[in-house]
Amino acid sequence: MADSVGTTTKMAARQPAPVARTVGLVVGDAISFLVFAGAGRNQHGESSGLGALGQIAITALPFALGWFLVSPWVGAYRRRLTDTVRRMLTRTELAWIASYPVALVLRVVIAPDHQMPWTFALVILLANAVFLGLWRVAFAFGERLVARSRA
Repeated sequence: MADSVGTTTKMAARQPAPVARTVGLVVGDAISFLVFAGAGRNQHGESSGLGALGQIAITALPFALGWFLVSPWVGAYRRRLTDTVRRMLTRTELAWIASYPVALVLRVVIAPDHQMPWTFALVILLANAVFLGLWRVAFAFGERLVARSRA
């Protein structure tokens, strides 16, 4: 019994507080959507530098909002579902697939043109899957390195 308590205590000491971890993931997720929107605006010849951060945020809003409304309900922020690199990637992609329809509807509602070409819908699906996946895999890998260094 003492051994399992000691192991649990050691594990808890190696992991960041749940709130700090969640805040880190939320901030990174928001940045991921801003990078997506900035890259898209740049690709279309629209303003995309730091001076256009407000415009970039408005462009990113429906996608980020769809993500933040749905992803917590499918476990994107639960440690036990995202505690390894593989689990993080799997849960991130599942959460994005679940969030994607909501993001598309919000984009149509929020966008001035109220349109959603199928090619853009496909770009949204794939690009955000890549951006979120890369960011969150890096987070999980970093978490693993920190945990190993403290062991």
